[in-house]
Amino acid sequence: MGLSAQREQAAQTMEPNFVLMRLPDEQSTEFIEILPFTPANRNNLIGWIAGRSDGEHYGTALVYDFPKTKLVDGPLQVEARIDQNSQLSGQLSLWNQQGSHVRRGGMIVIPIGKGLLYAEPIYLQAERSPMPELRLVVLALQDRLAYGPTFEAAMAALFGNAPSTISAAPGEARAPASQQPAAAAGPKGAAPEQPASDVDALIRDAAKDLADYQRLTAEGRLADAGAKLEALKQKLDRLGSQTRTQR
Repeated sequence: MGLSAQREQAAQTMEPNFVLMRLPDEQSTEFIEILPFTPANRNNLIGWIAGRSDGEHYGTALVYDFPKTKLVDGPLQVEARIDQNSQLSGQLSLWNQQGSHVRRGGMIVIPIGKGLLYAEPIYLQAERSPMPELRLVVLALQDRLAYGPTFEAAMAALFGNAPSTISAAPGEARAPASQQPAAAAGPKGAAPEQPASDVDALIRDAAKDLADYQRLTAEGRLADAGAKLEALKQKLDRLGSQTRTQR
């Protein structure tokens, strides 16, 4: 994440993620390396590449193409959506003034069901501090974007009823969704909403999986980290399916 003479952060290269997952049309779980694919001179994603590591498939790669009739946002397009969000762009500009600098972490693209989840941490580094501080986590799906001071808060905004927030008020604990005012009743015969407590539990568990994934990756325990990322993916699949049911 180098800085130019104008204190602008250069674009980052997408890095692959290691994950334990079952590939489409396969029967068993494998340790693989996945990387979203954006072609030259285009910003949208057209597929993702899986590098295989197990048994007779060691060293081989598979390419999964997205339908040509469907436009899927690439990392640069998601970055543009972040920049175009009025609250986010205003806060980032404020933080990026004299004495501090905004640093964007590497974006992770996670396949969930038939869609993709984009996750990007945003850090703030003081002029005289060598250690950046995590200030925001931004999550995006193809049709919506949410953010919060932690991964759990951003998940609650994306999949639950919580609003997106830049930061929590000092000393103020955010009330769980089960204590928030009940949503207006839907039309008669509509499918009942998932209990808030179930969604909250999934969000907390997903946040723990992400924290474990980051820790294990830093320790070089890639197989264990891949298992945590797959556990995170499964919880995101469940959250995504519940959200689609409610919409």
